[in-house]
Amino acid sequence: MIAHHYRLYIERHDPGQNMARFYALSIEETLFGQACLVRRWGRIGTRGRMVQHSFDSEREAVGLFLEILRTKRMRGYRPRSSRRHAEATPPD
Repeated sequence: MIAHHYRLYIERHDPGQNMARFYALSIEETLFGQACLVRRWGRIGTRGRMVQHSFDSEREAVGLFLEILRTKRMRGYRPRSSRRHAEATPPD
């Protein structure tokens, strides 16, 4: 059984390269009680791709979760900014 909920959604934007990407991570429990790290990524607005990694322990899944997070942060991925969405919404 998984003790904590792990979910992360990050984005990377670079208008100069027409780049708008997302990366989502979550740790879920399988029907067999294993920890499963689910990775989704792609261009914002698409379904993207998905890969699942199964582990015998939650600790192993969290280790890979944190390793991927460090790598993505170094590449420029950041949490979605609410300011950007507020600017895109027209005032009433």
